[in-house]
Amino acid sequence: MATSTTAIEVAAPSGADDVGPGVARPGRRPRLLFLRNSKALAGIAILVFFGVLAVVGPWIAPYDPNQVSTALLQPPSGAHWLGTDHTGRDILSQIIVGTRGVLVVGLVAGLGATVLGVIVGVTAGFVGGLGDEGLSALSNVFLVIPQLPLIIIIAAQLPSAGGLTVALVIGATGWAWGARVLRAQTLSLRKRDFVEAARATGERTWRIVLAEVMPNLTAIIAAGFVGTVTFAVLSQVTLAFIGITPVSEWNWGTILFWAQNNLALQRGAWWWFVPAGLCIALLGMALTLINFGIDELVNPRLRSTGMHARTLRRRGIRPRVGFTPVARPARPAAERPRDHAEEAQ
Repeated sequence: MATSTTAIEVAAPSGADDVGPGVARPGRRPRLLFLRNSKALAGIAILVFFGVLAVVGPWIAPYDPNQVSTALLQPPSGAHWLGTDHTGRDILSQIIVGTRGVLVVGLVAGLGATVLGVIVGVTAGFVGGLGDEGLSALSNVFLVIPQLPLIIIIAAQLPSAGGLTVALVIGATGWAWGARVLRAQTLSLRKRDFVEAARATGERTWRIVLAEVMPNLTAIIAAGFVGTVTFAVLSQVTLAFIGITPVSEWNWGTILFWAQNNLALQRGAWWWFVPAGLCIALLGMALTLINFGIDELVNPRLRSTGMHARTLRRRGIRPRVGFTPVARPARPAAERPRDHAEEAQ
């Protein structure tokens, strides 16, 4: 006979905010739930560090990144913390100054792609009919075309493929996936009761979209923006590494370009390419952690599981990955195994 199981619910002490795994105290909504996520906090901290570096970088750089010296290809030292390149230029100054170009391209491309994706996706999902079919066909065209080769071809044909130009090209070609996701969510929302009620009261279409539909798409839009920024950063680094963008504009990809062209790996000059690679990896990890935090905020199952695990860890219980602890029903005394000492007696 099947026996039902009941989830463990641990009573919180008086005055605590959490009364159970993933359950808030009645009458009180959890505030700043996103900032309670450890992954999101770690990602935001790394992103804020690079943001501050991008703003004040040109003023705190120890040297001019274009200043040559007689210290050719020197390893890290007190004078040059990350060493020098083949012309004696300071690697640390190049990384600090190049941070601004990386973040500007990522943010501009992310904003452009997000705005286009929201306009196309929400319009197609809410309007329907021929407009939906036309916008969906346009999205499908951009989805089937490989995005990075398209960006390389467009950027190579432009007379000046600077950072802002690359950002606009990435934004103009990277909106299709976000538009598809927003269209699907809008199709699900437009038939909900609250939307029908707003329509029945005579609300205008733009008012319904902005006040009823868009707030329910905020987390999805944020996740799409973070993903687009990640792709834009990697695309810009790739374009700079292969020499599509001007090598006179410093960013982390430009450092890797000069290191590759001057055989830094063969010369054993690890300080020339490793720091730039670590910065790219750290920024990508920060954006990924923020995306994980948004995903846990949007997905109730992931949110409740994460809060449950944190509650168990606070109580000294180590949760098993992939399982939710449950309370087993008490077994009758006759079926319980007797202690060996009792059997000996």
